[in-house]
Amino acid sequence: MARKSKERIVFENVEVLDAGAKGVCVAKAPDGKVIFIPNVVPGDVVNVQTTKKRKAYYEGIATHVHSYSPHRTEPVCEHFGSCGGCKWQNMKYDQQLVYKEQEVFNHLKRIGKIELPDFEQISGSKKQFFYRNKMEFSFSNARWLTPQEIKSGEELGKENALGFHIPKMWDKILDIKKCWLQEDPSNDIRNEIRAFANKYGMEFFNPRENSGFLRTLMIRTASTGEIMVLLQFFKEDVENRELILNFIKERFPMITSLQYVINEKLNDTIYDQEVICFYGRDYILEEMEGLQFRVNAKSFYQTNSEQAYELYSITRDFAGLTGEELVYDLYTGTGTIAQFVSKKAKKVIGVEAVPEAIADAKINANHNNIANCKFFVGDMKNVFNDEFISTHGQPDVIITDPPRDGMHKDVVEQILKIAPKRVVYVSCNSATQARDLALMDEKYKVVRVRPVDMFPQTHHVENVVLLERR
Repeated sequence: MARKSKERIVFENVEVLDAGAKGVCVAKAPDGKVIFIPNVVPGDVVNVQTTKKRKAYYEGIATHVHSYSPHRTEPVCEHFGSCGGCKWQNMKYDQQLVYKEQEVFNHLKRIGKIELPDFEQISGSKKQFFYRNKMEFSFSNARWLTPQEIKSGEELGKENALGFHIPKMWDKILDIKKCWLQEDPSNDIRNEIRAFANKYGMEFFNPRENSGFLRTLMIRTASTGEIMVLLQFFKEDVENRELILNFIKERFPMITSLQYVINEKLNDTIYDQEVICFYGRDYILEEMEGLQFRVNAKSFYQTNSEQAYELYSITRDFAGLTGEELVYDLYTGTGTIAQFVSKKAKKVIGVEAVPEAIADAKINANHNNIANCKFFVGDMKNVFNDEFISTHGQPDVIITDPPRDGMHKDVVEQILKIAPKRVVYVSCNSATQARDLALMDEKYKVVRVRPVDMFPQTHHVENVVLLERR
C-alpha cells in the first residue's frame, strides 16, 4: 500500500528483503522498484517514507516498524543511527557474516562469471567491538544536532564537537561521547582533549570558512600496548599548541608517540605535510609472530590487528610455500605480508608506489633481521615489466593486495604473460577482484576462496582467493 505525504511517498507494511551495498538494506515497492533503506534489518516489516525518487529505485527511511526481524539486536552505541560508522550494529553478528559471505559470492559469480569452488567458512572476528587500532576524529565549532534533539524543543546552541562526519556531509560533525570501535584509553583521550580545549577557549575548526585552530585528532594503538596521538592544527599558535600538547603528555603518560601537524590546506590529509614529534618516538611498534613493524603517522597498517594476523595466515597458507619459491608481493605497502611469508620462501620481492611505505618496509626488514626480502618503489603498471622480471627472476608465486580499485589491466596482463604457478589475490573490494579474476580465467582457475571479516558492525569484508595455473 502507498500514499503520498507532501510529495513524498509512504509505503506501508514493506518487508525488508536483503542487505545491499554500503550497509543499506533492500526492499521492494508495490510498483516493483527497489527501495534502499538504512538502519533496518532484513526481516523487518516497516513503513517507509521516500527521500529520493529515481527511475529505477527509491531511497527512504523507516518511519514505523510493524514487526522486528529475528536477526535484530539492540545497538550498544548511543550514537547509532546518526553516526554512519557501524551501519550493522542492529544486526546479530552471525547474520552479518552471512551477508558478507553472500556479497563476496554474488560479486565473484555475477561480475566474474567464473567457476567457483565451495567457499571456505568466513573467518569472523573474535572481537566485535573495540577492534580498531586507528581512529580519526574531526573538530567542529558547530556540532551536528540529532533529529531527537531538534524535536525536543530545548534551547540548543552551537556547541563545539569532536567526533565523526555525518554521512555524505563533509562539513557536519557528530560529537562522540563513547565510540565502541577502539579500546581505551581512546575515549578518555578524546573526551579529555575536548574538555580541555573548551575550558581554555581554543577555537574548533570551521570547515566552511576554513578557520579555527584545532582541526583533527588521530589515535593509533598497537597490540603491544603502545599508543600514538597526533593533533592536527589549522594554524600555528605556539602558546595554545604547547598548552594542549603538554596537557596530553602529562594527563596520559602511557602515550608512546605524541605528534602534531600544522595544516593550512583545504583538506585534512597529512601525507604531504610535515609531521613533528613533540614527545616520545615518531612511531609505535606492532608485533606479529615475533616480527615487529614500525608504524608511523603516515603508515598503512591493517586497522584490525588480530584479524590482520588471520588474514596474513590465510594468505601464507594459500601460497603453499615450501621454502624454495621466489615470491612477488605486489602492492606490498610497508611490506608486512612480504615479511610474514618470508620465512617460508626462498626470496620475496615487494613492489609499492608510495616511497614512504617502501622506506618503512626496508627499516622493518632490517629491524627483523630478514635478509631475503627486497623492496622496490614505483607505479605498479610501469615497474612490473619485462625488464623487472628479467632482473629479479621469474616468480613461482605472486601475492597481490591492491587498493579498492583493483589491479590495473597492464598488471593483470603481465601476470598472465609471466604465468606463475599460483596467484594469491587479497582484496578489500570483491567487486573489482571479480573483474580481475574474469580477466585471468582463461589461464587460471580459482581453487580456494575464503572471506575474512576485518570490520564487524559494518558491511566491509576482505576476501582471499587462490588461483592455480590451468
